[in-house]
Amino acid sequence: MRFAATLALLLASASVSAADYTAREGSTLGFSGAYQGEAFTGRFEKFTPSIRFDPADLAGSRFDVRIDLASARTSNADYDPELAGASFFDTGRTPEARYIATRFRALGGNRYVAEGSLTLRGASHPVPLTFTWTPGASPVLAGEATVRRLQFKVGTGEWADVELIPDAIKVSTRLVLAPAPAAPAKAG
Repeated sequence: MRFAATLALLLASASVSAADYTAREGSTLGFSGAYQGEAFTGRFEKFTPSIRFDPADLAGSRFDVRIDLASARTSNADYDPELAGASFFDTGRTPEARYIATRFRALGGNRYVAEGSLTLRGASHPVPLTFTWTPGASPVLAGEATVRRLQFKVGTGEWADVELIPDAIKVSTRLVLAPAPAAPAKAG
């Protein structure tokens, strides 16, 4: 009986730690839109996702992603400085965006929706992220969301004109995950 209780405790603690992940090298967080009808793509070179996900325990799942806004790159020498400026990300005042999701829905198969909230430039709004989950030793989370940039005051002044840049910006991510290191035991 004692063995069964110990085994149950070990399995329960293993499943909790197995659901906590960090991103491995090769993970991406990108965005795409259009400027005067011409498509552009970009990426955030620095972002820190903390992922707790278990398809069998959606209620216990959580995403917390911190995004370094100054790391936004489009590979366009004209766009990149403008993105960091006051009209767009205003990285001098708001260096970070944050996405937090604590509610999840299964769509069938390996597809899910994270009902999260994005905080950017002092504004917080719901932004659902639709994603696939490929389990394994290094699970892969691949997802897409649409961000309404004007809700977050991204592209102010002349840039608020949706004829120049549409309001809807696509965000995509592909996270190759690794189990998060176990938290150190507390001394008692």
